[in-house]
Amino acid sequence: MKYGIVAFPSKKVQDFANSYRKRYDPHYALITPHMTVKGVFEANENEIKKISENIALVAKEHKPFTLKTSKVSSFAPVTNAIYFNVEPTEELISLHKSLNNIGFNDEENYAFVPHITIAQKLNASEHDDIYPQLKMIGAEFEEQIDRLHLLYQLEDGSWTVYETFRLSGAE
Repeated sequence: MKYGIVAFPSKKVQDFANSYRKRYDPHYALITPHMTVKGVFEANENEIKKISENIALVAKEHKPFTLKTSKVSSFAPVTNAIYFNVEPTEELISLHKSLNNIGFNDEENYAFVPHITIAQKLNASEHDDIYPQLKMIGAEFEEQIDRLHLLYQLEDGSWTVYETFRLSGAE
């Protein structure tokens, strides 16, 4: 089964992201706007129990972090995805590293670029048409994130919460 670890922003940020995702993200109906902290990995029932225990330990070591978005960016030319850029704070980078040290059945394929996707799977001309417009919208939000969510993918491709972990590390 496929799993991933995310942080969900506030409803205000989700609503703003969804106002664009409705039009530009084919995954709109499959997952709530989120920031991936640990990308997709595979695990069976026994493995996910152990992984979940380890995530709980990591969450106890890390305090809540600030999710600060500053602008709209794109991964082009690698992929035609457009996103709200999330500032890579020390706390967030440290949390990401700790989660990757748990030992998943995967390899990290990409550098960690914290973001909230608002458009993806665009062809080149669609991307080139809408990216300049989206860059001008401004996406400045700042809020505290105090929990992580371990998600799993259902047969229809949608994602749902398997378990939630409160970040409770020393302040």
